[in-house]
Parts: sequence; structure tokens; C-alpha cells
Amino acid sequence: MQYAFQSLLRTPEPLSVSEVTARVKEVIACDDLLADVRVAGEVSNLSRPASGHLYFTLKDEGAQLRCVMWRSYAARLSRLPRNGDAVIARGRIDVYERDGVYQLYVEALVGQGIGDLNAEFERLKQKLQAEGLFDAARKRPLPRFPRALGIVTSPTGAALQDILNVLRRRYPLLEVYLSPTLVQGEDAPEQIVRAIQRLNDAGCCDVILVARGGGSLEELWAFNDERVVRAIAASPTPVVSGIGHEIDYTLADFAADVRAPTPSAAAEIITPDIYDLRLQVDAMSLTLTETMRARLTRAKAGLSTLQRALRLLSPFNQLARQRERLDEARTRLAAALAHRLAVLRLRLDGLRARLEGVGPLATLARGYAIVRDADGRTVRSVRAVQRGARLQITVADGSFDAQALDGQGERRTTE
Repeated sequence: MQYAFQSLLRTPEPLSVSEVTARVKEVIACDDLLADVRVAGEVSNLSRPASGHLYFTLKDEGAQLRCVMWRSYAARLSRLPRNGDAVIARGRIDVYERDGVYQLYVEALVGQGIGDLNAEFERLKQKLQAEGLFDAARKRPLPRFPRALGIVTSPTGAALQDILNVLRRRYPLLEVYLSPTLVQGEDAPEQIVRAIQRLNDAGCCDVILVARGGGSLEELWAFNDERVVRAIAASPTPVVSGIGHEIDYTLADFAADVRAPTPSAAAEIITPDIYDLRLQVDAMSLTLTETMRARLTRAKAGLSTLQRALRLLSPFNQLARQRERLDEARTRLAAALAHRLAVLRLRLDGLRARLEGVGPLATLARGYAIVRDADGRTVRSVRAVQRGARLQITVADGSFDAQALDGQGERRTTE
């Protein structure tokens, strides 16, 4: 290495990176074949950002070629390609100087069917679907308020941090258990299966999230492994899949109870929003307060009614009312008696006046007198008086004694 370094120092003045890249670009530009070339391969790592351009990789068994298709050309496609599609791309090879890579600038794209991975994907999908592993009837609902979440993913991947950020923001009450695993490569399927089994054996979780970030079809292939799909379908705990980007579908998504387009979206699906829960609690608290206030108002009104009824039924009140009635009756009786006495007095006065008008005293007052004999008998006839008989004369203002000088009561023998 020392001699090679010394020989390198004796070469002409070194070129800059830009100069080398420009030289390569010039060499490629001089090749007429690369100026208009048709390339057959399988689409992988496809992405379409908001700009509308298509970025993907064409690959075969031995190599890969980066490709870009500008929006104006992509708009002419009758159907957008998908990862795993076998296509023929026509365009030109050029150097992207900023990244120092060469790539195919695609102007036309023709489909040739599905590639090998897509064919295997469809074969496994049909097999497992026929066994009922993807049936909607076996899908289980997620708990509304999960207590604990188990995450099956790589501990070093960005997907885990995205998930944790969402969980902290939305539902910090949730307990989180990480069951680490590889998420790509030959050893990944077996590790993913063991990670799911660990969480189920522990029995500590209400939901399991199987997640990884985006990638090409090859990078996501571990989640198309039959062992992983069967482990998800057999899990006694509900499983949510959050694998890749929104356009990425794996067989694990079909087997999961709920499929989320991204790991972050999966975290949002699993958890309620604590802000919404606060609003609901505040609304329920207000409703409860108003309900209790209304019930208390009704209860107070009912209590007042019962108290009034109790007062009416109270022995003391009944005695008081009876006393009042007795007093009223006594008053009415006294008034009636007074009225009756007054009437009787008037009648008595009338009778007295009448009696006095026809009585002896009134007669005496008019100059008459009552004559009684010595025995006190009233003398009503002169025949009852004898000469010399003692008499009592009663006049209006008193009585006096008298003696009869004559009387018809004496029998005469001679004329």
C-alpha cells in the first residue's frame, strides 16, 4: 500500500469530484445506444411525491438501475406501475451530478405482467385466503381504551420513534412494551414470529402493533412470509399492522385485525386522543352537574310538598284546626244564643206589654179596684158581700181595708 500511495503521488494533477463526474457524464452522452434505450426489469422501491414525478428502481437477478419519470410523462400512463410489476422502460441514461449516480430518465413505460416476487405474493395470498386467514368475520375490534400496547419492530428504526411520539402526544397513560426484532432479511421472519409469541405468552398487552417503515418490495418481504402471517392470524391478542407507506400492502396487513397505512397512523388508530377525552369528560361533567342540579331541584320541591302534607297530617296541626273549629263553633253558638235571647226578650217584652195591657194592674190604673173578702176571695158580685163584712180594696198604688155598710148577701126576713 505504501508503494501504491507513492506512485499515486507521482501522477498528474488530481481531478475534482465535479470534473470526474462531468467526464463520466460526457462519456455516457457520447454513447448513442444509451441516448435512446429500452430496459426490461421489475419495478421496485416505487414512490410518487406531491410533485407528481415517479421515482423507482428497475432490477433483475444481477443488478439495479435507478429511474425517474417526470410528471409530464407520468401523466400519459393509463395505469401507474406498482412494486413487483415487470415492465419495459424507454428513455435515456444520464448522470445525476449532485448524487454522482447514473439513472434512466424514462419517457415511456409498458407493462409486461408481474415479476417473480409479485407472482409469489399472489400465490401465497390465494393460498392463505382459501384457508380463511383473511376473512373479515375473524377480525376483532380494538379496545376503546387500551391499557398496554406491545410493539413488534426494530429498536433502532425510525418507525419506533414515530410511534412513541404519537403515543406521548395522544395517550400518555398507555403502557408500552417493546418486543424487538429484525424487520428485513432472511432471519427477520423467524424473529418476528418469536416477538409476537413473547408478547402473547406474557399476557401483558391489550393490543399488538407490528410495524416497520417504508421500503422496497424486497425490504418488506419479511412481512409476506407465511410464518409471520400465520403467527398474526393465530395471535390471541388483537394485532394492528403498520408496515411501510400507504401504497405498500403485505400479507401481514390482510391477516391483521386492523391495517394502518403507516406506523404513525397505526398509533393513532390504537389510541384515543387525550384532548378529545378531556372535552368529553368536561361535557359529561357539565351534563352531570346540570342533571344533579335538576334532580336536587325536583327533590326539594317534592320534599316541600311532603313537608306541607306532613304538617297537614300532624296531630298538633289537627288539634289546632279542631280548636279553631271549636272556637268558631263556640262563637257561632254564642252569637246564636245571643240572637235567640234577643228575640225571646223582644217576644217577652211584647207579651208583657200585651199582658200589662189586659192585666189587673192596667185596669186598676184606669180607676178600677179589686175587692177581696176576709178570706182573700175576690168579690165578683154584691151578693157575696154582707153588711159589716170586712173587705180589702186593692187599687193601682196599693191596698186598704174597708167595711161593707150594706150588702146584698144578707137575707132579709121581712120587707
